[in-house]
Amino acid sequence: MRHEKAALVLELARRMAASAEGLTLDEMAQAMGVGRRTAERMRDAVRDLFPQMEEVDDPPTRRFRIPAGLDGVFQAPGADELAALRAAAEQFRRAGAPARAQDLANLELKVLSAMRASARRRLAPDLEAVLQAEALAVYPGPRPFEDERVLGAVRDAVKALQRLRFRYEGGATPGRTREVSPLGLLFGRSNYLVAAEGASAEPRTWRLDRITDIEVVDAPALLPADFSLQAFVDRSFGIYQDDIEEVRLRIRPHGAAEALGWRFHSTQTLEPQPDGGVLVTFRASGMLELAWHLFTWGDKVEILAPERLRRMMAEQLTLAAAGLAAAPPREC
Repeated sequence: MRHEKAALVLELARRMAASAEGLTLDEMAQAMGVGRRTAERMRDAVRDLFPQMEEVDDPPTRRFRIPAGLDGVFQAPGADELAALRAAAEQFRRAGAPARAQDLANLELKVLSAMRASARRRLAPDLEAVLQAEALAVYPGPRPFEDERVLGAVRDAVKALQRLRFRYEGGATPGRTREVSPLGLLFGRSNYLVAAEGASAEPRTWRLDRITDIEVVDAPALLPADFSLQAFVDRSFGIYQDDIEEVRLRIRPHGAAEALGWRFHSTQTLEPQPDGGVLVTFRASGMLELAWHLFTWGDKVEILAPERLRRMMAEQLTLAAAGLAAAPPREC
């Protein structure tokens, strides 16, 4: 138990050293999963171990930080942490994201080079054992496009709060030059730039594989007030953005156990029903992507609302049936 308490105090010290502005007591309590009084005792223990801890006035509260960071002896990673880092890099590489895979590989190299030789030697056998005992499952799907020049330009513009200009080979007028205020990047089955064009305050998505001749413009970006990339993502079931609708799905009893452990959407609510089924409700746009996903549930799901989703699902089923009928099986 004493060892566990010491580990928690060290973890809190790491969080205080990693935060530029410092942590309040409430933030400490939330991060460590403890009550405020326990957070106060842990803070005092950190102060005893690291006298360089600072208190910063931030009315109506105070923040606490360790400005110079922690000595390397407290920061040596474990085999599980390095294995997770290498697995993430490999996952990016297999998904067609070499730029981000290389970023993680460079980070691993920096971490290892900062460690003492004796610590690296102790770590090597455990790391090798973990890597040999774990593998990544490969899922079918498109290989997302990632070009280092495109990603680098977007990130440079975001950091400098400047606009981007590029030639876009998608949309209603392919080949047109666009000037946008970048808001962020969405990574998934396909990768997208989120940006507002011209003086428009409405964000749009732009596929990275259709962007060419990109450059950072020496002009300030026009950013929508109170924009949140996460809130923008949460508006849709997938990537496509259109009208937000109230979705109501009834999962039949033979699919209830799976549904209770499933994440349909960040705003979802799950309500067990008297017959053993589950009622799933959330608000989102992107009904076409949702219809595609619901194919995977077979007869386990019933669409209660919206009506547009029901019609879209029926249309997709008709298209799938027509495709099967048009291609009779061939003898091998």
